[in-house]
Amino acid sequence: MFTANAYSATSANEPLAPATVQRREVGPHDVHIEIKYCGICHSDIHHVRSEWGPVDYPVAPGHEIAGIVTQVGEKVTKFAVGDKAGVGCLVDSCRECANCRAGREQFCVQGGGTLTFGSVDKDGNPTQGGYTTDIVVDENYTLKLPDTLPLEQAAPLLCAGITTYSPLRKWGAGEGKKVAVIGLGGLGHMAVKLAHAMGAEVTVLSQSLKKREDGLRLGAHHYRATSDPATFTELAGSFDLIINTVSAKLDLDTYLPLLTVDGAMVNVGAPAEPLSLSVFSLIMGNRSYAGSLIGSIAETQEMLDFCGTYGIGAEVEVVPADKINEAYERVLASDIRYRFVIDIDTMR
Repeated sequence: MFTANAYSATSANEPLAPATVQRREVGPHDVHIEIKYCGICHSDIHHVRSEWGPVDYPVAPGHEIAGIVTQVGEKVTKFAVGDKAGVGCLVDSCRECANCRAGREQFCVQGGGTLTFGSVDKDGNPTQGGYTTDIVVDENYTLKLPDTLPLEQAAPLLCAGITTYSPLRKWGAGEGKKVAVIGLGGLGHMAVKLAHAMGAEVTVLSQSLKKREDGLRLGAHHYRATSDPATFTELAGSFDLIINTVSAKLDLDTYLPLLTVDGAMVNVGAPAEPLSLSVFSLIMGNRSYAGSLIGSIAETQEMLDFCGTYGIGAEVEVVPADKINEAYERVLASDIRYRFVIDIDTMR
């Protein structure tokens, strides 16, 4: 074992503070990554504040990890020292269940796989995430980052990127398709960029028009305010696909009629409150309402390669480690355009 510097939470009510974590030594199939940047995801906040269930403290969150390989195990074939590498939401899975064998590790029947933080690693210790200077991960759960993207812009792709890429691909966003994105935040801005690059006609549906200029710059063709009732009458039956990126409680019966016949609305935002709908909103247009959870390791690599080809990175604000708690409050106040990324060198 070796020690890495970290920022971690010791309880649901205390701010994150400097700490250390223990990392396992590099095994035959492991990659040691010196972390350079780690994105701040809203799920980090939910977890450290115990809003999604009991937490084994102390915990260092973070699953949008970008860095440089500094050591590889003797049997590693996919990485070499000096490579850019990333780690997303998973660092392992059972590898034996039907879902793992099908390459859908995010649905591993053994508790959804081994999460980057908040799980138990194969050595029996709690997993610790990317708010740390170093991480050791099996090469099969490590991603190659595009050489064409700065590491700080690549980091949020490991969660925000794949979370929006996966449903866009699954539901066929592309040439001739009309896609609406609800919300222009950390997830929404990535959905706009990706859908535009896939060739879809993209509309942002946002509560107000205050981010309209940004939305159009990022690739949206249209930008409409959901606070204006005319939006829902004028756009009825317009969209093949709606990606809902917000975690607010929406009136689904207002949004579903915006779909074409056979259209689909997919939730990637995770509101804490239950949502309800009238089945007639689905039946009358043969519409679908679905959810989507990140993506597999292979699909995440596909997304990264796509982003490398099209030069798609996240819009980021880089902060030092001692500003993490301030960044959390700004995330909760929606005061970020569009993703905070921690400069991990400020922890060394």
